[in-house]
Amino acid sequence: EGVHDDLIDPKYSEPENLGLRIERTMQILTEWVAGKEVEALFLEGQARHSPYGQVLPIEKVADNPQLAARDWFAAYAVGEREVQGPGAPYHFSATPWEMRSSTSVVLADAAWESPATPPIAPLDPPAARPLEGLKVLDFSHVLAGPFATRVLADMGADVIKINSASRAEGANEPAHPYYLMWNRNKRALALDLTQTDGRDVCRALCEQADVVIDNFSVGVLDRLGVGYEAVNETNPKVIYVQMSGMGDGGPWSDFVTYAPTIHALAGLTHMTGVGERQDIGIGFSYNDHQAGLHGALAILAALYHRRGSGRGQRVDISQFEVGVNFAGPALLDFFANGVAARPVGNQLPFDQACPHNVYRCAPAGEVPIEAQRWLAIACMNDAQWRSLAAVLETGWAADDELADVAGRLARREDIDAELAAWCADQDAYAAMARLQAAGVPAGVVQDGVDLAERDPQLDGARFLRKLDDIHERLGQSYVDTLPIDFARQPCEDYVRSKDLGEDSAAVLADWLGYGQDEIDALAAKGLLS
Repeated sequence: EGVHDDLIDPKYSEPENLGLRIERTMQILTEWVAGKEVEALFLEGQARHSPYGQVLPIEKVADNPQLAARDWFAAYAVGEREVQGPGAPYHFSATPWEMRSSTSVVLADAAWESPATPPIAPLDPPAARPLEGLKVLDFSHVLAGPFATRVLADMGADVIKINSASRAEGANEPAHPYYLMWNRNKRALALDLTQTDGRDVCRALCEQADVVIDNFSVGVLDRLGVGYEAVNETNPKVIYVQMSGMGDGGPWSDFVTYAPTIHALAGLTHMTGVGERQDIGIGFSYNDHQAGLHGALAILAALYHRRGSGRGQRVDISQFEVGVNFAGPALLDFFANGVAARPVGNQLPFDQACPHNVYRCAPAGEVPIEAQRWLAIACMNDAQWRSLAAVLETGWAADDELADVAGRLARREDIDAELAAWCADQDAYAAMARLQAAGVPAGVVQDGVDLAERDPQLDGARFLRKLDDIHERLGQSYVDTLPIDFARQPCEDYVRSKDLGEDSAAVLADWLGYGQDEIDALAAKGLLS
């Protein structure tokens, strides 16, 4: 306090100065943590409800107290041995997971295999979108939860985004880029849940819902009187999805997490780093996206079960366990062989391939980093290697020592050096086209501008589409479309994200049958804000 008062400067609050604020904040934090013990700082930060995450190697992930307390690891039959390995990324209250072989994880309840449902009539003419008529109450915020429900909304579900004036800040503010990105195709209901009458309306909505989803800390909806146990008594078909950072239960269950925290604790930061450096890893919120997709899949699985049983269930999704699942091969290697995975850069950790690297292309010389172009080349078999040698017109094809991958790996540095020299004179896109035409796996390292303006595959699929009225502050923008093509039930409708409470009256009328007088009375009490 008082030492870094420059951060109070109003300039750091301006959206266009976000980069400056991040740079200055990182400088301060780097100096502050340099003399502190990492585990103690991590635990103290979490005790203060700050999203700290220690960068853990795979052997520490394997010995994690949260995973142990949740009995998360599963036994895999590998030959005559039983090897511990990753468990399920989420947990169903009515259809628990069980292992049936060394190669598959399936769901125990027989209803998953042969639901007692009547034959499905043919769609002629084609019906509406696949999830048309599904009612979803969305209490989630930031990325993972809203991404899960965006998938459902794109497929036709009536997703009601619940927000309030008191919570509409940061990534939950309707003009925030995250909000705009992840809340399209949803309807917006403003509801003050701090008031008893507001909670009564919420309970009535839950009674009508097929799916209720949140990513609050565990227990928030229970304390509001609209948790799974309470609502299930009168709405047994409801599916409740809790997407917490650590899952319901365990010594870390109340930890505050974001994707970078999960990356660190799940071993992903360490394994995707560079050499001995532990401050480089996944910079993008990768696990949030994966948790969102897992959330959507879990909901579809629970709906499938409900078709046969007529009952919903609670789904506990630990975003930490989702992240640890991506370390599955490394965990199996550690438990089976005692090998602790370490960063390998652009090389493969478990397979052998050469070349398998990224090479800088023209323009050569000293250019700004944003102007540098790079090309990934990965020869996964001898035939691809021979094709590469033919394109480069080198003496590689006649060199018997390079005929197989073992020989190439022994001379990997020489191969990388020659490829780097060749690429330095090549246009990245032209080189990619030439190599691909010869059957060599090669791809330009693309940035966001490339994806939007230069990628012919995405352009041909109309993956990015204009949305004219995304928000008054932004005007025209674009949306990334659902990457699934339903032949008879196309999902082609994309509606901008809505402002706070923009659809409140329509939602209350449609879901609860409220008339205008009832809606006006709720508004007069300040409940619809």
